[in-house]
Amino acid sequence: MKNTSAGQGNSARSKATVEAPVERAFDEIVELIRAARQQAARAVNTGLIELYWRIGDYLHRKIEADGWAKGTVVQLAAWIAQREPGLRGFSPQNLWRMRQFFVAYRDDAELSPLLRDLPWSSHLHILSRSKRSEEREFYLRMATQNRWSVREVARQLDAALFERAVLSPPKLSTALRELHPAAASHFKDVYLLEFLALPGEHSEADLHQSLLRNLGRFLTELGRDFCYVGSEYPVQVGGQDFALDLLFFHRGLNCLLAIELKVTAFQPEHLGKLNFYLEALDRDARKPHENPAIGLLLCASKDNEVVEYALSRSLSPALIAEYQTQLPDKKLLAAKLHEFYALNAPEQARAKPASKSAKRTKMRKNDGAAK
Repeated sequence: MKNTSAGQGNSARSKATVEAPVERAFDEIVELIRAARQQAARAVNTGLIELYWRIGDYLHRKIEADGWAKGTVVQLAAWIAQREPGLRGFSPQNLWRMRQFFVAYRDDAELSPLLRDLPWSSHLHILSRSKRSEEREFYLRMATQNRWSVREVARQLDAALFERAVLSPPKLSTALRELHPAAASHFKDVYLLEFLALPGEHSEADLHQSLLRNLGRFLTELGRDFCYVGSEYPVQVGGQDFALDLLFFHRGLNCLLAIELKVTAFQPEHLGKLNFYLEALDRDARKPHENPAIGLLLCASKDNEVVEYALSRSLSPALIAEYQTQLPDKKLLAAKLHEFYALNAPEQARAKPASKSAKRTKMRKNDGAAK
């Protein structure tokens, strides 16, 4: 009598052996299709942006040289609609925006490659809601570097990221600045967590679990190059077990990032536990090719003077940041920014005018907290 079960088993194993490489080949083809679609989408977007730029240039020259006004542009939009029925995106309003787009960036060749990386809808948000040229450049660079979606561009504008970056740079320890000179460009003074929908009164457990449930959006708020490692990461020292709230890795800084959560105001003693975790990570978890770990204490509120005193003598690469569960008052921040520029205006007027590249370098230092 034949052993049919053994035969069937061998057949199944043989089939699985044959199917595995076939499935891998199929996956490779799917990846090729996805890559081609992404490349095609980028090419289409680049073509559209270049078209809008050329139309904006043409309109600007006609307005300046031939006195074209809004009425003429309305006629142009109607003419395009008549000659190209069903073609969208060429309303009078959008044609004016194309001219605004050209005028805003025509004198800055360095930004030209970045313009083609963003969809038109993102450009419209930035153009219509940015008051200053350095603000437009800030959001343009941040959106391309962090690959923000259109929705995220709008959110960051709502969150007044530019105003916060200028008015409140991140609070870093001296050790952090020395060990990681580029750290200021990767952290913020305030992280907005309005997407967690937390109640006014919440516990550390509530905050912790909400962050894990919304990990993707939290990573977007942290910025590019942050990679999640674990939650309640086990740390064993001597005969005792400890648990670090959140552990990340930063690809750009090539180091572990320990995050401790506090739902209260910052207190100097909070740094002690964070320093302890950093020492343990560097001794027991850090790989030979990695840089020393960084600690981020994320608290509900902080007194900046207390933070300054606490960090001034700290020997650990750490920073103190605040989290907020509601979007800030953008009008209030805009008023403070206006006051900030007004106070610095006399100083700038007395100083020798800086070159455009020098001004841009200074602005990047200010915007570093937002990355």
